[in-house]
Amino acid sequence: MRVITGKYKGRHFDIPRTFKARPTTDFAKENIFNVLNAYVDYDTARALDLFAGTGSISLELLSRGCPQVVSVELDKDHARFIQQCVQKLGDTAHVLIRGDVFRFLKSSKQPFDLVFADPPYQLPDLQKLPDLVFSADLLAPDGLFVLEHGRQNDFSAHPHFVEHRAYGSVNFSLFK
Repeated sequence: MRVITGKYKGRHFDIPRTFKARPTTDFAKENIFNVLNAYVDYDTARALDLFAGTGSISLELLSRGCPQVVSVELDKDHARFIQQCVQKLGDTAHVLIRGDVFRFLKSSKQPFDLVFADPPYQLPDLQKLPDLVFSADLLAPDGLFVLEHGRQNDFSAHPHFVEHRAYGSVNFSLFK
């Protein structure tokens, strides 16, 4: 896994083979971040990475200068890996919450400028995520929610849907 651009550009982190999580491909990550450049001012954005997995998205957000990045990950091994990667970078703008995303959504009171979710594609409640994020008031005014998902999901009828992007088998739906 590598950081695409920013102050940590080119940094590599070896993901343990035992991990169940799959990082977003470099191709998909680079392209979606190119799209996000039109929506997000990274220098001021408070970002939330739900289902953080390997931490790939969190590290990219830190590298691009986000002053606060919160990662939520349930798996203890994945959370430990994310923490180790952030420690190697020495970045203090990161907060790791080891816990269930759905519980976090019910309890969080802080608004974010960018919420990124990369749940397992077979997650039973994946279709409910946009509604849960909006009902939890997680987005700051003009905030953006990005949901990574498989081909079989279509969010275009959602009232907050903005656009869809596909990069190979990786799909992103954007909501405002």
